[in-house]
Amino acid sequence: MTGTALITGVTGQDGYYLSRLLLEKGYRVVGLVPPERQSSVAKLDELADQVEIYSVPLTDQAALLTAVEQLQPTEIYNLAAPSFVPASWDDPLGTLDLITGTATRLLAAVRQVGLSTRFYQASSSEIFGQVQSAPQTVETPFRPKNPYGAAKLHAHWTMVHHRERYGLFACSGILYNHESPRRPPQFVTRKISLAAAAIKLGLRDRISMGSLEAKRDWGYAGDYVEAMWRMLQADTAEDYVIGTGVLHTVADLVEAAFACVGLDWQQYVETDPDLFRPDEHFQLVSNPEKAQRNLGWRPQVSFESLVETMVTADLDRLRAGTVAPLGAS
Repeated sequence: MTGTALITGVTGQDGYYLSRLLLEKGYRVVGLVPPERQSSVAKLDELADQVEIYSVPLTDQAALLTAVEQLQPTEIYNLAAPSFVPASWDDPLGTLDLITGTATRLLAAVRQVGLSTRFYQASSSEIFGQVQSAPQTVETPFRPKNPYGAAKLHAHWTMVHHRERYGLFACSGILYNHESPRRPPQFVTRKISLAAAAIKLGLRDRISMGSLEAKRDWGYAGDYVEAMWRMLQADTAEDYVIGTGVLHTVADLVEAAFACVGLDWQQYVETDPDLFRPDEHFQLVSNPEKAQRNLGWRPQVSFESLVETMVTADLDRLRAGTVAPLGAS
């Protein structure tokens, strides 16, 4: 299936990789971007002149209805969300409106216009939160531990209700941590890759970290957007857990990053208790068997290859002077 794909959150990491994938498949790709975020379109880099930008406030129901009516999308990918989970504590209501409000308004627009648009809702492993069992499937109870997770869960159930009550083709991808060189430096993966590259080039001498024992199910963003697309090509709309099914500690990540530049990480890494997350969870790990079975989806990029790609990209950026050693661009 091809046609017109609308993407919210198009200027983020996932928006970039999803746009690239859909353009390669022959879609017309339209990014719904709020007026105040027009400058962020530059983040699309070489895709900026291929993705159409439709300026619309995501909080304006009438404007979103007009957008859906005019663009007649074949598929909608709702990726709109704050990019950094801990920041949701600073603005819980804003987080709720951006995540749940946008999903609700878009779903309502599809229904009111009367389209057969297929709808993807970007969910998150944060909706599982305080888990009692591992690995997690779509049957695992949801117990979010932060405003971001709570908002994602509300949006998830809103999508389910529209599917069940109105018969919309709508599904949710419950994605675990997925990374790439396009991650902002406040994310631990990019913080580490940038530090390893900067230390190798003599631009820094150490890095302060939170808990090195924190564990994550880390995968590559480019693989995960493939799963999003496959969900909307299926015969039936279902929800899926998307991840690698493998846990790695932050220490594993640090060791792999510094190994890429031939350094012993223990000489450069120190822990700072002030950087520990109070809502840390240690057993969030996916069971992606349903996606493997129904969608034929499997991650293609290994943990080690992902880390190497990120470190290599940061070495190139630092040498070119396009990023600062501490992450400011």
